Amino acid sequence: MSIRHTLALAFVLCAALATAQTSLRSIENITTSEIAARLTENNLKRRQHLQSYTGRREYHLLYTGFPGRKEADMVVDVKYEAPDTKDFTVTSQSGSRFVANHIFKKLLETEKEAEDGKNQAETAISEKNYKFELLGEEEVDGRPAYVMNVEPRISNKLLYRGKIWVDAADFAVAKIEAEPAKRPSMWISKTVVHHAYHKVGDFWLPVENQTTTDVRLGGRAMLSIHYADYKVVAQSKAPLSRVSEKRKFPH
Repeated sequence: MSIRHTLALAFVLCAALATAQTSLRSIENITTSEIAARLTENNLKRRQHLQSYTGRREYHLLYTGFPGRKEADMVVDVKYEAPDTKDFTVTSQSGSRFVANHIFKKLLETEKEAEDGKNQAETAISEKNYKFELLGEEEVDGRPAYVMNVEPRISNKLLYRGKIWVDAADFAVAKIEAEPAKRPSMWISKTVVHHAYHKVGDFWLPVENQTTTDVRLGGRAMLSIHYADYKVVAQSKAPLSRVSEKRKFPH
């Protein structure tokens, strides 16, 4: 190895360490309110910039307990058009018809409901709807992130309480571990949600959801949703640019 090569590697290492230290200092110095404000602002900008996207989802649910075991799968194509239109097309389904008709389709209806303009404002991750507490910092997929506790200010079925990881560079939610702010049914004793997001072009879109629900009569439902094949169209003052990225379903 030449001296020039060694010096080059040393320079790269020092630059990387300096960048890491700068990131850590910025995490230590920023306030909870600043993170919440930047998150709200950047979420709004991204939503205004997003013209449309398409993608595919794979739903799987396994229920065990009273009155018996139920399992189902469903594959759905989704199409979003700004500002608040989201359409779903079921391409295949198998297993329990009850699960498909009463759980999967209810999930899709609730998601469409959440796209309504009024609901968007009432469920946005903002200081109007949530109380924030900065817990520290961690890495998510190799990127620095702020770890924050969130507590809803009102009881709303579309809000949640728990922890969120906010990407330190983009001020976007990278991960959520939480439970619904409002219990969806008297028969539900506990629901825990693990939600992960992935950066697609300039946007952060869901990539995986794992939800576990305990039923008072002793049953447990485990829902998984995998998101893939995103194709995103952004809009700006300049001519529209097309950004696409595909993710394959895990095997």
